[in-house]
Amino acid sequence: MAKRRDVLKAGAMAVASTPAIFGGAAIPRAAQAQLCRPAGIRSPLTEPDSPPVRPYIEPVYIPPAMSPVDPATLAPPPDPNRHQRFDEFRPAKHYVQHMTEGLWNYHQDLSALNPLGFGSLAWMFNGATPGETLVARYGEPVFVRRYNDLPATENALMPIGLPYTTLHLHNAHTASESDGYPEDFAGPGEFWDHHYAMMYARNDPREALGSLWYHDHMLDFTATNVYAGLSAMATFYDDLDSGDENDPNPHALHLPGTYGKYDLSFILHDVRFDQAGNPAYNVFDTDGHLGDLITVNRKVMPYLEVEPRKYRFRIYDGGPSRLYELILSDNSEMFVISTDGNLLEEPVSATSLVMGPANRHDVIIDFSRYRPGQTIEMLNIMEQINGQGPTGRRLEGPDRMKVMQFRIKELEGPDNSTIPDFLRELPRINLNEVVAEREWVFDHDMGLWTVNHEFMDPTKISASVKQGTAEIWTFRNAGSSWAHPVHVHFEEFQVLEWNGRPPTGVLRSRKDVAVLGPNDTCKAFYRFDDFLGRFPIHCHNNVHEDNAMMLRWDIVPNGGDDDHGGGWHR
Repeated sequence: MAKRRDVLKAGAMAVASTPAIFGGAAIPRAAQAQLCRPAGIRSPLTEPDSPPVRPYIEPVYIPPAMSPVDPATLAPPPDPNRHQRFDEFRPAKHYVQHMTEGLWNYHQDLSALNPLGFGSLAWMFNGATPGETLVARYGEPVFVRRYNDLPATENALMPIGLPYTTLHLHNAHTASESDGYPEDFAGPGEFWDHHYAMMYARNDPREALGSLWYHDHMLDFTATNVYAGLSAMATFYDDLDSGDENDPNPHALHLPGTYGKYDLSFILHDVRFDQAGNPAYNVFDTDGHLGDLITVNRKVMPYLEVEPRKYRFRIYDGGPSRLYELILSDNSEMFVISTDGNLLEEPVSATSLVMGPANRHDVIIDFSRYRPGQTIEMLNIMEQINGQGPTGRRLEGPDRMKVMQFRIKELEGPDNSTIPDFLRELPRINLNEVVAEREWVFDHDMGLWTVNHEFMDPTKISASVKQGTAEIWTFRNAGSSWAHPVHVHFEEFQVLEWNGRPPTGVLRSRKDVAVLGPNDTCKAFYRFDDFLGRFPIHCHNNVHEDNAMMLRWDIVPNGGDDDHGGGWHR
């Protein structure tokens, strides 16, 4: 262990000493509204507080893995003509999900307030939020049929959102028609089929993804539909990251496993509740929405019983707008092994974990340093007073936000897991492959958020990239007082420069979200392969996205027209 800490000390400084692993310097000053906002609009400082709740009395919810169905029961059967390369990647497993409206127990103190019954209003997958986890393995293609059984708009009890859905598996290497493009939606009473090839990008195992999530991506209603409950997680394994700490394969990493026991996923959503215990949301605040209670797997400030051994936690910032700096209450060490679903080359020792909306980090926490009967808290210490971004200050003492509690219980068996010195090699970057460079500027205009001074227009193709080529994309935040987590669908990127400097710490990785602080610039290397079609680039502060901060780009056959796009269409 000493060897790893010595080697990575410099890189870990980006995680351990400042809340800006996404930029290299802390956000320098409090966010100030610069948009043209309606007079008298509420803000998080004036909105009513949630009803009081007691911390750490709800056990955390661990979503089960999806259960496969017999494909012969699917009526109508899957249509291969709707999917690229379907015959090449015939599904090995089939799943069905139903999206419904109902009541979910975020917290018993909130659930008891609702005159509709015990629980809080929620949109759910098969009766739960988060939905079941898609546990899949590379080389075993997957087919998921999702039925929209939500009530029609005029009958929905949920006061926010739109009951039309398009599910994005973020950030799987998935063909456009299964990616959850914002206009590929199903209304109440309809379904949409998703085909996941479960192939490595470019057939390169170095491009494996591990921690993903799926969420609604309905045009103009992503933030509200996800806030209502439409988010869940996915875990991908392969021979190297096998999910089995007792794997007889000598080349396996033997990270803490298995899924649902020592390999656990936690998605964070901050929520504000009304006096009936239902989620409350201010649709008029285009800066972003902040809740005053943090939920973990849609439970308010839950607890988890853990053994005194190593655990792998896949932690997701589900948004819509809050950034986090997570610490353990005794400031003890964690090992970051993955960012945005991509294993690092080497673990990074850290005492805090910084995340922007849609970021994911896998961390290993070794609870063997505690005794049964002890408790430890996970806390958020990043101050944020509005949806635009953090103030740059850390919360202290009782102002720190409670996230969850760990309760140490007796050890149930030997811990055979390891924290390897080396995880997964990164693909090499060959700048000679680059055929074009593009810049994407994130700004605002006339009360809406913009990309390259444009509002979202799904009929306009803002870039046509040629399949089988590489490009350099530069993301620039033109604002001096807000943060933008930039997400590009389909392909992962590698950072070439951040504010003109080489990447350090967890930025030395493959990523799919670049959290740009004020005036930040990220230069990234992309390759485009395997599938054709249309994809979006957008801010993953979903409130910004829903207020026009998104553009369309297409992958076209090599030799296609750079100006007009094209590619595969159903």
